Amino acid sequence: MAGQNYTMVSEFILVGFSNFPQHLLPAFFLLYLLMYLFTLLGNLLIMATVWSERSLHTPMYLFLCALSTSEILFTVAVTPRMLVDILSTHHTITWAACASQMFFSFTFGFTHSFLLMIMGYDRYVAICHPLRYHVLMSPRGCAHLVSWSWAGGSIMGMMLTLIVFHLTFCGSNVIHHFVCHVLSLLKLACGKETASVTLGVILVCVSALMGCLFLIVISYVFIVAAILRIPSAEGRHKTFSTCVSHLTVVIVHYGFASIIYLKPKGPHSMDSNTLMATTYTVFTPFLSPIIFSLRNKELKNAIKKSFQKKFSPLSS
Repeated sequence: MAGQNYTMVSEFILVGFSNFPQHLLPAFFLLYLLMYLFTLLGNLLIMATVWSERSLHTPMYLFLCALSTSEILFTVAVTPRMLVDILSTHHTITWAACASQMFFSFTFGFTHSFLLMIMGYDRYVAICHPLRYHVLMSPRGCAHLVSWSWAGGSIMGMMLTLIVFHLTFCGSNVIHHFVCHVLSLLKLACGKETASVTLGVILVCVSALMGCLFLIVISYVFIVAAILRIPSAEGRHKTFSTCVSHLTVVIVHYGFASIIYLKPKGPHSMDSNTLMATTYTVFTPFLSPIIFSLRNKELKNAIKKSFQKKFSPLSS
């Protein structure tokens, strides 16, 4: 286009926390740093406990380890860069680094959703088909399910990242977010195909995530129906208690995601949008190990047992 002077973008500027008062930034940094470290340590503790306790070598806890791994990698892909930018005056990120961050956040985010769906299926088989559980959830079958979750997340991440970064970015390079968020980035693209690509990306993301949620809901419909057929109240409570931690994490995961992606259009300030985005990228991963550790009685007892083994020689 000879009449238009476009400057091709080679780097972007992340302005997520730039408009906050400077005196608040150290407090934000400390809060998010502590939550980040707790997320890493909490998930590592869950993984170490599962691998060290033979009683936890079951499909449910294999999936939990895979979920903890995806959660660690998701936070590593997003949070360290956010922490650096909170206290830094240099907020630029290269085109390649932005593409890498988007790929990894998409990959681990979708993998997380796929694993939550598989965990719902695991609870469905355990409660609705207990006699066939060891056949349907064999070690080989579980390994395949985890592998397919990671493969599916990687394919989704690669596909969406290639689609977005195949576009031409020209003119403004300011991303109104603290990460290379796909919708914020698409607003900077130029070209006739931008609108159709934006619609396609939204449809793919919503279809995949809502598809996982739909299958989880269907699993719990059958689970609740099976629990209601149990004659004793104690039996119903004991059976449902095996699902509480997973169900709580699903509600938190999709609840905070809907706050960000399905919030009504309105006069939201950029600061409020930034704080709302941290609920999904920082707060949700922070809550997940807490929920599984406190709401899962078997895992909580195993963690206590593991600590007693390590520290009992010191006390004696």
